[in-house]
Amino acid sequence: MTTLPKYNPETPHILQEGGVEFTLGKMKGDTILYDFPKMLHYLSVKGKILFGEKFKIYEEDHPIIYQLCLYFIKDQESCAKFNIDINKGLLLSGPVGCGKTTLMKLLRHLVPHYRPYDLIPTRNIVFAFNNIGYSIIEQYGNNHFFCFDDLGVEPEGKHYGKDCNVMGEILLSRYERFLKYRRPKRSRGVCHPEWSRRVTHITTNLNAEEIEDRYGNRVRSRLREMVNVIGFDKNTKDKRK
Repeated sequence: MTTLPKYNPETPHILQEGGVEFTLGKMKGDTILYDFPKMLHYLSVKGKILFGEKFKIYEEDHPIIYQLCLYFIKDQESCAKFNIDINKGLLLSGPVGCGKTTLMKLLRHLVPHYRPYDLIPTRNIVFAFNNIGYSIIEQYGNNHFFCFDDLGVEPEGKHYGKDCNVMGEILLSRYERFLKYRRPKRSRGVCHPEWSRRVTHITTNLNAEEIEDRYGNRVRSRLREMVNVIGFDKNTKDKRK
């Protein structure tokens, strides 16, 4: 269970950590005008709380973090400049150790007034499938808000001797639910209020071709509709060293 910062619903731009207030911007009517340097400062402090004093936000990562922040605060106009659709999920890609998992653990704390997601390693999902079976596909292909971490590192699933591309099946199931609730209601011409709860986030070391090789063209095609792809440069250094 994720422990989100304290905040007042009337002032969601002011977060409290250990009795200290962090003002991330200012209110204008019912809209929050966020300040990126203030968000960076909060993320740096929160990162040290979550990951230890050695945590650091690197300046070369600011452009990626800026796009992610725009997405999380739902700045639709600014997101459009980066071809980011706030109604889709995120696929955050990049080489090993670039900080994908850390950022996805961290950024959900920026907007505690929005529904949080659970971050689940794909290896754990497949291990559960191997022990429990196909109910795991239903469990993670359902309506909950997940970030699937490290897509592509998980082994092939096997239950009672039958092989299964577990994450591929889960992503296809989530696509069907995503599509169902994204379709406008004919009577009102608006999206179903529940569809945004079916959004899926993903972190991965794989590129698009590798995703297709591992999960097939069908999954790759569905992911194009489900997620925004934001990627670190392939030469980004391993921050764990």
